[in-house]
Amino acid sequence: MKRTIVMLSMILFFFGSVPGGFCADIAKIGVIDFQKILKDSSAGKITQKQISEKGAELQKKLQTEKNQLDELQKAFEREALVLSPEKQKEKQREFRIRVNDFKKMQDDFAKEFKGLELRLLNSIQKEVFAIADEIGKEQGYLLILEKKTAGILYHPSQLDITDQLIKKYNLKVSKTN
Repeated sequence: MKRTIVMLSMILFFFGSVPGGFCADIAKIGVIDFQKILKDSSAGKITQKQISEKGAELQKKLQTEKNQLDELQKAFEREALVLSPEKQKEKQREFRIRVNDFKKMQDDFAKEFKGLELRLLNSIQKEVFAIADEIGKEQGYLLILEKKTAGILYHPSQLDITDQLIKKYNLKVSKTN
Protein backbone atom coordinates (compact mmCIF):
# COMPACT_ATOMS: atom_id res chain seq x y z
CA MET A 1 0.00 0.00 0.00
CA LYS A 2 2.77 2.36 1.02
CA ARG A 3 4.62 1.43 -2.10
CA THR A 4 1.58 2.27 -4.28
CA ILE A 5 1.20 5.69 -2.65
CA VAL A 6 4.87 6.46 -3.20
CA MET A 7 4.62 5.34 -6.80
CA LEU A 8 1.50 7.47 -7.43
CA SER A 9 3.07 10.52 -5.84
CA MET A 10 6.19 10.07 -7.99
CA ILE A 11 4.07 9.82 -11.15
CA LEU A 12 2.05 12.90 -10.19
CA PHE A 13 5.24 14.80 -9.38
CA PHE A 14 6.81 13.83 -12.70
CA PHE A 15 3.80 14.80 -14.85
CA GLY A 16 3.13 17.92 -12.82
CA SER A 17 6.68 19.19 -13.23
CA VAL A 18 7.18 18.51 -16.96
CA PRO A 19 8.07 21.83 -18.52
CA GLY A 20 5.79 23.34 -21.19
CA GLY A 21 8.60 23.04 -23.72
CA PHE A 22 7.99 19.33 -23.98
CA CYS A 23 4.32 19.85 -24.84
CA ALA A 24 3.32 20.07 -28.47
CA ASP A 25 2.28 23.42 -29.93
CA ILE A 26 -0.98 23.67 -31.76
CA ALA A 27 -0.32 23.28 -35.47
CA LYS A 28 -0.83 26.53 -37.39
CA ILE A 29 -2.34 25.66 -40.75
CA GLY A 30 -3.35 28.00 -43.57
CA VAL A 31 -5.49 27.52 -46.65
CA ILE A 32 -5.37 29.54 -49.88
CA ASP A 33 -7.87 29.60 -52.75
CA PHE A 34 -5.94 30.02 -56.02
CA GLN A 35 -9.13 30.60 -58.03
CA LYS A 36 -10.05 33.51 -55.75
CA ILE A 37 -6.54 34.91 -56.16
CA LEU A 38 -6.91 34.77 -59.95
CA LYS A 39 -10.29 36.46 -59.75
CA ASP A 40 -9.52 39.17 -57.17
CA SER A 41 -5.81 40.04 -57.45
CA SER A 42 -4.67 42.77 -59.82
CA ALA A 43 -2.22 40.43 -61.55
CA GLY A 44 -4.98 37.84 -61.94
CA LYS A 45 -7.28 40.41 -63.50
CA ILE A 46 -4.53 41.54 -65.88
CA THR A 47 -3.84 37.93 -66.85
CA GLN A 48 -7.51 37.18 -67.40
CA LYS A 49 -7.75 40.27 -69.60
CA GLN A 50 -4.72 39.16 -71.64
CA ILE A 51 -6.18 35.69 -72.06
CA SER A 52 -9.60 36.95 -73.12
CA GLU A 53 -8.06 39.47 -75.56
CA LYS A 54 -5.94 36.75 -77.16
CA GLY A 55 -8.98 34.48 -77.32
CA ALA A 56 -11.03 37.21 -79.00
CA GLU A 57 -8.21 37.89 -81.49
CA LEU A 58 -7.91 34.22 -82.42
CA GLN A 59 -11.69 33.85 -82.62
CA LYS A 60 -11.89 36.84 -84.96
CA LYS A 61 -9.28 35.30 -87.29
CA LEU A 62 -11.15 32.00 -87.29
CA GLN A 63 -14.45 33.73 -88.01
CA THR A 64 -12.90 35.63 -90.93
CA GLU A 65 -11.55 32.40 -92.39
CA LYS A 66 -14.91 30.65 -91.86
CA ASN A 67 -16.72 33.49 -93.65
CA GLN A 68 -14.32 33.16 -96.58
CA LEU A 69 -14.98 29.41 -96.71
CA ASP A 70 -18.73 30.01 -96.67
CA GLU A 71 -18.40 32.51 -99.54
CA LEU A 72 -16.23 30.08 -101.47
CA GLN A 73 -18.80 27.32 -101.01
CA LYS A 74 -21.67 29.58 -102.14
CA ALA A 75 -19.68 30.63 -105.20
CA PHE A 76 -18.96 27.01 -106.02
CA GLU A 77 -22.64 26.07 -105.68
CA ARG A 78 -23.62 28.93 -108.03
CA GLU A 79 -21.01 27.96 -110.62
CA ALA A 80 -21.40 24.18 -110.31
CA LEU A 81 -23.97 23.88 -113.10
CA VAL A 82 -21.91 25.78 -115.66
CA LEU A 83 -18.50 24.25 -114.88
CA SER A 84 -17.08 21.26 -116.66
CA PRO A 85 -16.69 18.07 -114.58
CA GLU A 86 -12.91 18.54 -114.46
CA LYS A 87 -13.29 22.12 -113.19
CA GLN A 88 -15.86 20.96 -110.61
CA LYS A 89 -13.44 18.34 -109.28
CA GLU A 90 -10.66 20.92 -109.18
CA LYS A 91 -12.85 23.42 -107.28
CA GLN A 92 -13.99 20.69 -104.87
CA ARG A 93 -10.39 19.71 -104.27
CA GLU A 94 -9.42 23.34 -103.61
CA PHE A 95 -12.34 23.69 -101.22
CA ARG A 96 -11.39 20.51 -99.31
CA ILE A 97 -7.83 21.79 -99.00
CA ARG A 98 -9.11 25.10 -97.61
CA VAL A 99 -11.39 23.25 -95.15
CA ASN A 100 -8.45 21.12 -93.99
CA ASP A 101 -6.34 24.27 -93.64
CA PHE A 102 -9.13 25.81 -91.57
CA LYS A 103 -9.26 22.77 -89.28
CA LYS A 104 -5.49 22.88 -88.87
CA MET A 105 -5.74 26.60 -88.09
CA GLN A 106 -8.35 25.84 -85.42
CA ASP A 107 -6.08 23.24 -83.84
CA ASP A 108 -3.05 25.55 -83.98
CA PHE A 109 -5.01 28.40 -82.41
CA ALA A 110 -6.33 26.13 -79.67
CA LYS A 111 -2.78 24.96 -78.88
CA GLU A 112 -1.48 28.54 -78.94
CA PHE A 113 -4.29 29.71 -76.66
CA LYS A 114 -3.79 26.83 -74.20
CA GLY A 115 -0.03 27.44 -74.19
CA LEU A 116 -0.47 31.14 -73.43
CA GLU A 117 -3.00 30.39 -70.71
CA LEU A 118 -0.72 27.78 -69.16
CA ARG A 119 2.34 30.06 -69.21
CA LEU A 120 0.50 32.98 -67.64
CA LEU A 121 -1.21 30.87 -64.98
CA ASN A 122 2.03 29.05 -64.12
CA SER A 123 3.76 32.40 -63.74
CA ILE A 124 1.09 33.62 -61.32
CA GLN A 125 1.10 30.30 -59.48
CA LYS A 126 4.88 30.47 -59.01
CA GLU A 127 4.66 34.00 -57.60
CA VAL A 128 1.70 33.15 -55.35
CA PHE A 129 3.42 30.07 -53.96
CA ALA A 130 6.56 32.11 -53.24
CA ILE A 131 4.45 34.65 -51.31
CA ALA A 132 2.68 31.82 -49.46
CA ASP A 133 6.12 30.48 -48.53
CA GLU A 134 7.10 33.93 -47.18
CA ILE A 135 3.90 34.18 -45.15
CA GLY A 136 4.42 30.67 -43.82
CA LYS A 137 7.94 31.46 -42.63
CA GLU A 138 7.08 34.91 -41.23
CA GLN A 139 4.00 33.82 -39.32
CA GLY A 140 5.12 30.35 -38.29
CA TYR A 141 2.70 28.21 -40.28
CA LEU A 142 3.29 24.50 -40.10
CA LEU A 143 1.38 23.93 -43.31
CA ILE A 144 -0.27 26.02 -46.06
CA LEU A 145 -2.54 24.16 -48.45
CA GLU A 146 -4.12 25.16 -51.75
CA LYS A 147 -7.83 24.53 -51.44
CA LYS A 148 -8.56 22.84 -54.77
CA THR A 149 -5.30 20.91 -55.22
CA ALA A 150 -5.37 19.53 -51.69
CA GLY A 151 -8.98 18.46 -52.10
CA ILE A 152 -10.19 20.37 -49.07
CA LEU A 153 -13.93 20.03 -48.71
CA TYR A 154 -14.27 22.04 -45.50
CA HIS A 155 -12.11 24.32 -43.43
CA PRO A 156 -12.88 26.95 -40.81
CA SER A 157 -12.72 30.45 -42.24
CA GLN A 158 -9.97 31.37 -39.75
CA LEU A 159 -7.57 29.13 -41.68
CA ASP A 160 -8.13 30.97 -44.98
CA ILE A 161 -5.23 33.35 -45.66
CA THR A 162 -6.22 34.08 -49.26
CA ASP A 163 -7.11 37.74 -48.65
CA GLN A 164 -3.82 38.32 -46.83
CA LEU A 165 -1.96 36.73 -49.72
CA ILE A 166 -3.87 38.82 -52.29
CA LYS A 167 -2.92 42.03 -50.46
CA LYS A 168 0.73 41.04 -50.41
CA TYR A 169 0.63 39.97 -54.06
CA ASN A 170 -1.05 43.20 -55.17
CA LEU A 171 1.60 45.16 -53.28
CA LYS A 172 4.34 43.20 -55.02
CA VAL A 173 2.74 43.70 -58.45
CA SER A 174 2.26 47.43 -57.89
CA LYS A 175 5.95 47.79 -57.00
CA THR A 176 7.05 46.07 -60.22
CA ASN A 177 4.78 48.23 -62.43
